Amino acid sequence: MTAELTGSPRERILNTATELFYAGGLRAVGIDLIIARAQVAKASFYRHFPAKDDLIVAFLEKQDQDWSSWLGLRVEALAPDPKDRPLAIFDAVAERCESGDFRGCPFINAVVEVADPSHPAHLAAARHRASNTNQLAAILDGAGWEGAKLAPAFALLVDGALVTALQEPGREPADRARSLAELLLTSESVGS
Repeated sequence: MTAELTGSPRERILNTATELFYAGGLRAVGIDLIIARAQVAKASFYRHFPAKDDLIVAFLEKQDQDWSSWLGLRVEALAPDPKDRPLAIFDAVAERCESGDFRGCPFINAVVEVADPSHPAHLAAARHRASNTNQLAAILDGAGWEGAKLAPAFALLVDGALVTALQEPGREPADRARSLAELLLTSESVGS
């Protein structure tokens, strides 16, 4: 995958950084490489992103928007009936884990790379965690479950599948997470 070199300088920088950060990591990818690949002047880069951390946050915010949009659309496509959507979350994750460019979760990767919990990357990852959990809650609510109660466990299962798929490539980690989510839903219906 090669970043698209169309659009404004800011878009070219962000698209290039998105590709490079996801493939190589936040710390390993330098500003000079991003500037060269985006075909922008150094002054233009710093006008849009005064520091690398600003670019990292923009990358994570773009990833959050892309993930949220993708997950919503993919889950709806896999499960037209809202009652089937909670488990379809894991079918979508399985597809993502099987993709050729899969390198894990960019938010988990960022938190691992940047140790300081007050770093802007950690804060952006925390915002994603909250928005993702809210999206999972909405999917669960739409299926008739208590989303606020179950979404944190679903988020944990999604994260676990994404991390495990780095060591065990393919869909099996997401399939196992799906089985656990199904058990969780079964225990909730029995307990009701």
